[in-house]
Amino acid sequence: MNFGKENIDISSFDYHLPADTNLTTATLASEENANPFVAHVGAPKWGYKNWSGVIYPHYTKDKDFLQYYVRHFNAIELNATFYQTMPPERMAAWKELVRDRADFKFCPKFPQSITHIRRFKNVEQQTDEFYTSIAVLRENLGPVFLQMAEGTSPKTFSDLKAYLVTLPTDVPLFVEVRNKNWIDPRHRGDLFSFLKETNIGAVITDTLGRRDCLHMELPTPHAFIRFVACGDDRIDYLRLEEWAKRLKIWKEKGLQSLYFFIHAGDAPSLSLYQFFITTLNNQLGLNINLPGNTLD
Repeated sequence: MNFGKENIDISSFDYHLPADTNLTTATLASEENANPFVAHVGAPKWGYKNWSGVIYPHYTKDKDFLQYYVRHFNAIELNATFYQTMPPERMAAWKELVRDRADFKFCPKFPQSITHIRRFKNVEQQTDEFYTSIAVLRENLGPVFLQMAEGTSPKTFSDLKAYLVTLPTDVPLFVEVRNKNWIDPRHRGDLFSFLKETNIGAVITDTLGRRDCLHMELPTPHAFIRFVACGDDRIDYLRLEEWAKRLKIWKEKGLQSLYFFIHAGDAPSLSLYQFFITTLNNQLGLNINLPGNTLD
């Protein structure tokens, strides 16, 4: 993900997270922690060839990457569904590769035909095809996320609302906004209040060039975070430490689940994932598998 990766003066960059919003405080305060907290951490895709010899055996074929990926991570941000709706047969084949990991979650992204091309209008067929396809994943289906195009502004709010209320409620849904006007004080209250009323989550995007997307709004007691590495390990480790500290606070206040995906270019270093998971385990008292260590 290259979103927000404009030239930034890292030497003067403030890596600290913004304060929680009133909505987030209210959302977490209303929860009773009836269910145990669950955390998932993963990558945007599994096909990183530079992980061959690290978590993939040397000379692993592309079609076999997933069966090794699931031995090291418990979630994947499934961006492939943005470009095309996968045939149910393809989804069934992926599910078969993770058959021994009931805790593993695919988090499919809505097709661009719905969000970027038709902009939520006359998309009944595309929506039915998308949900029919992902339903094959069954217990391995995590939340889905809908990313709005950067050019989609609050002028389309009525279209967005009309579309969202038609979607199935048995699959958790998160919405990601990119147009700056959504985060403007004139509009953000309406957006996040609507998401809270309809039990829809908000994706939080942490990328250096668009700090407005680091809105820290939780309409539901579930967090879906897309973290974009800046390429400077020192800064990225500080940023990830900040997230672990905040997530500890959120968990103590009532956060029920976490989906955290690290975007680090076309050849990401496994060390970012190892560092974050180790820090998260230590801060939150979790036992998420450390990538690089195979599961029993």
